[in-house]
Amino acid sequence: MATLASKLANWTLAQSYEKLPAETVHEVKRRVLDSIGCALGAYHSPPGKIARAKAMSINDTHAGTVLGTKHSTSPELATFANGAMVRYLDFNDTYLSLEPAHPSDNIPAAWAVTEVTGKTGKDLITASVVGYEIQCRLCDAASLRKHGWDHVYYGALSTALLSGWLWGLDAEQLEHALGLAGVCNIPTRQTRTGQISMWKACAFSNAGRNGVFAADLARRGMTGPNEIFEGPKGIFNMLVDGPFEPKLANTPARAVDPRHAGGYMGEPVNIDYDGYMIDKTYIKFWPAEYHSQSAIDAALQLRKEINGREIKSIEIGSFEAAVSIIGSEPEKWRPTSRETADHSMGYCVACALIDGDVTRESFTDEKIRDEKYLSLLDKTKIYEEDELNAGYPKGIPNHLKIELADGTKLDKRVDFPRGHAGNPMTDDEVVDKFMRNAAGVVSDETAKKIIDLSWRLDELDSITPLLSFEVLGK
Repeated sequence: MATLASKLANWTLAQSYEKLPAETVHEVKRRVLDSIGCALGAYHSPPGKIARAKAMSINDTHAGTVLGTKHSTSPELATFANGAMVRYLDFNDTYLSLEPAHPSDNIPAAWAVTEVTGKTGKDLITASVVGYEIQCRLCDAASLRKHGWDHVYYGALSTALLSGWLWGLDAEQLEHALGLAGVCNIPTRQTRTGQISMWKACAFSNAGRNGVFAADLARRGMTGPNEIFEGPKGIFNMLVDGPFEPKLANTPARAVDPRHAGGYMGEPVNIDYDGYMIDKTYIKFWPAEYHSQSAIDAALQLRKEINGREIKSIEIGSFEAAVSIIGSEPEKWRPTSRETADHSMGYCVACALIDGDVTRESFTDEKIRDEKYLSLLDKTKIYEEDELNAGYPKGIPNHLKIELADGTKLDKRVDFPRGHAGNPMTDDEVVDKFMRNAAGVVSDETAKKIIDLSWRLDELDSITPLLSFEVLGK
C-alpha cells in the first residue's frame, strides 16, 4: 500500500493555480496582507530584532528578502526572521481542531522559496494553499498537544511540501523531504507552558526554516527516512494515537482509523469538508491567543452595561482547550512577559473591561504589572463547562458572568467572535487592521503600496517588491 507520505506528495504535485476557486485566491491575498501587517507590528520587538540580525548576518543575493529591508539572505534564514515577526504579536490567523495552529505561519516559507526560485505571485498563492491544506488537515486528523508535543511539528511537514512544490520536486523527492523534515523537528509543548518566552514567536519559524532546508536537501538528492508516518518509530506510533489518513481538498473521503476516531476532543471537525482549508481558518481581531477572542468579545459587549460601576467578581465558563492553555496555570494569573500575558484569558478580559479594547499596547511591561489590572484578575475565576466543550472546535464558546458591587448580574456568551470563519472580517476590516499595525513603522505611501500589491498578488511576476521596502526610524 502507498504510504501517507506518498499520498501527500502526490496530492501536492496535483495542485495548480488554475484549480483554485476565486474565493480561495482572494483569501490568500487577505492572509498575505494580514501577515505583513502582523510582521510590521512586531518589527521593533526584541525577537524581531534578534531574528533579523541573525538573518542579515548572511548575504545571499539569489535568495530571500528580510521583510522591511533590502537585504537578501538564505531562504532558510529569511523564513526564520520573517516568520518570527509574523508570529510575535499573536495576531496572525488561527485554525482550531484536534490540534490548534496558526496556518499563516506557512506564508514566510512560501515567500522565501518563491523568491529563490524566481516564481510569480500565482505560484506564491498556490504554495500558500498547499501549506494551509497540509497543516490544517493534519490538525483535523490527530492531536499533538495531547501527548505534550507542539503544533508546529505539522508545520515542518507543510513547509517542506510547499517548498518542494515551488522547487518542482517530483513525488519521490517530496517523500524524502517529508522524511527529512519529519524525523528531526519534534518540539515539545514546553514552548507554551508556564511563563512564556520569546521563543513562542520563533517556534514555527524554526520549523519552517527546517522544512525549507529539508526540501532543498531533497532537491539536491538527499534521501530521508522511509515511512515517516507508518514506521515502527514513526509519527503514528510515537507522536499521536495511531494511524490516520487526512482528507485533502477535492479528494474522495477516506475512513479514519477506528483507534483514532473521536481523537482528543471529538470527531475531526472538518473531515467531510471538501474545499480548501484556508477558507475555514480565522483572521484575528485582537492580538491575543485565539481561545480568548470570544471572551474578549463578550467582555467588550458587557462593558457597555457596566458603565463604570465597580466589579465584584468575574466568572468565565469555558472549554478544555482554553482552560488548559490560557486559564489554569499560576503563571497566567501573574504574567511577567508579554508572551505570557497574551496567553492569559483572565488578563485579556481585564484589559477589555478596563480599557475598552485589547491592543498591542495592552501587553507592555508596565501594564502587566499594574495593580489595576491585577486586582481585577484576582476577582476572576475560569472553569470548564461540558456544554461549552460540546461547542468546540466548531466555535470557541466563552461565557462571561459578571457581578457588580451593587448586586447587578450580567452575562454574555460568544461562540463566534469577529474574525472567526463563522463571523468573518470584511476586506475593509483587514485593511484597517493592516494600517494600524503599519502605523509608525512604514510611511503611508509604503503601506498603500503593500496593500495594492497584495490585492494584485496574482498579477505579480516577482514578489520581491512586496517584501523589500524601507521602514521608518531604523
